Amino acid sequence: MGTTESMTFSIGEVANAVGMSVHALRFYEREGLLVGPIKRTAGGRRRYAQVDIAWLQICTKLRESGMPVAELQRFAALVRHGPGNEPERLALLDAQRDRVNQQIHALEQARNVIERKTDIYRQHIRDGNAVGLWDPTSKTGLD
Repeated sequence: MGTTESMTFSIGEVANAVGMSVHALRFYEREGLLVGPIKRTAGGRRRYAQVDIAWLQICTKLRESGMPVAELQRFAALVRHGPGNEPERLALLDAQRDRVNQQIHALEQARNVIERKTDIYRQHIRDGNAVGLWDPTSKTGLD
């Protein structure tokens, strides 16, 4: 097969390696989210390089973190353009990190509410007072 750099992979192999469907992988290509052109066999089948897999792994994590497709397109375009635009790339990643930190904070607050409520329910169950945990006639109605 040759060295890792010269190995190529089918669309199915790449989809499996990055945890996405073949359909999603084609969408990424159509939307300009890849950083290099995808080579094709004489029969027109896509052949991806290891660098494509590495880039797609970054893309999938950015999408999982909620980065909008438009920003991911911009990031990919900057990478395709080559060196010299690192401050713009950094600004995109900084903004996404800030959004992720906000999401983490919101999830931590939600987890705190859930933990508080589960503690109340556990205590009621331990004490044998599980009847009427949600009582609209109580002072708070939020037991």
